[in-house]
This record gives sequence, structure tokens and C-alpha cells, in this order.
Amino acid sequence: MSVIKTSELRDMSVDQLEATLKEAKDKLFHLRLQARMERLDSPSELKKNKRLIARILTLKSLRSLQKEKIVK
Repeated sequence: MSVIKTSELRDMSVDQLEATLKEAKDKLFHLRLQARMERLDSPSELKKNKRLIARILTLKSLRSLQKEKIVK
């Protein structure tokens, strides 16, 4: 998974965000396993993945807040 810009994430649908989130969580899990078992090629990948997950979760919460404002 390459670096995904925030603007690209904003353009994604909810389903695409969910799929990207699942991929990022799976990759983070495997990176953590790899870090425990052997040396990582690029330890910065852990940080990048955590930030990607945080961006996705932030966008999801912003969208749900916006949806609530529209409904009210």
C-alpha cells in the first residue's frame, strides 16, 4: 500500500474507506509481527500505517458528525 493523501481519502466513498481501513489494519498487524520476529526493512512503515488509520477514522467521524447536523 502506497502513501495515500488526505485529499484522496476525502474523495473515497464510505465503502472504499472501510476497505482501506481494513487493509491498513491488516498491514499494521503484519508489520508488528515482523518487528517482533525479525528486523523490519523500514521501521517508519509502522508510523505511516498508524497515521493512515488515524486519518481514515477521523474522516469517518467527521462524516458522521456532518450527517447528524444535516438530519437535525
